[in-house]
Amino acid sequence: MKVKVISVLEDNYMYLIIEESTRDAVAVDAAVSKRLLEIIRKEDVVFRAILTTHHHWDHARGNKELAQLFPGLQVFGADERIGALTHKVTHGQELMFGAIRVRCLFTPCHTSGHMCYFMWEDDSPDAPALFSGDTLFVGGCGQFFEGTAEQMYTNLTQILGTLPKETKVFCGHECTVRNLKFALKVEPENEAVKEKLAWAKQRDDEDVPTVPSTLQEEFLYNPFLRVTEESVQKFTGKTDPVEVLKALRSERDNFKKPKERPNPQAMLAFDWGLFGPFLEKK
Repeated sequence: MKVKVISVLEDNYMYLIIEESTRDAVAVDAAVSKRLLEIIRKEDVVFRAILTTHHHWDHARGNKELAQLFPGLQVFGADERIGALTHKVTHGQELMFGAIRVRCLFTPCHTSGHMCYFMWEDDSPDAPALFSGDTLFVGGCGQFFEGTAEQMYTNLTQILGTLPKETKVFCGHECTVRNLKFALKVEPENEAVKEKLAWAKQRDDEDVPTVPSTLQEEFLYNPFLRVTEESVQKFTGKTDPVEVLKALRSERDNFKKPKERPNPQAMLAFDWGLFGPFLEKK
């Protein structure tokens, strides 16, 4: 199982997962169809399916065009708002693409229909992979646009947090440096945060992705997975894990907001596709 990490838009990632014996391939979050087509041709693979984590335009915008270009293409997701959806999946459902096994993990909060995808190959020495969309990031978690802290706590502790510790985490955005700067504010004495931040800054300077991390690493420096740690609780002034998570998210939302980020109204306009005609002209 080969994972191609594809950088698109401002800071998004989409992925092409290749079953190396058959050269069959599936994409995760096909946001930019033109870029994905370039990789498909370069890798000389047979494109079988798209797995979409959630309906936001920067994760699903390429679905419709790709479905037109590849008749019979399967598009999986858990939300009717996903473009060109052909198969609505449910929590725990398993899919097969050659030797690649996929388990669908429902993680509502960022959106009400968010699905993560856990992939592995039986009898393979390679670690399994988690495609976590906008639920779990390197050093952070997604915003609670359509859900609650209770939901995110369940997502991070009971669903994603219980996967094998060697699982590689492939998230939906490159926001590692910002996340770890916040993590350092939360735990200024955490050596794992300091080391990972220095590493991430170097990767950023070299314009190299910081994905994947591993789940085991995330528990060392990701404050959203460390809500029971005394140092994290001290920062929030809370002890109940859900309240700690809620406080962390609120602090992160207000932490050094980049000036170039669009305002909430603009984000809604993107979400509703109002800017679509302008984007397609580029």
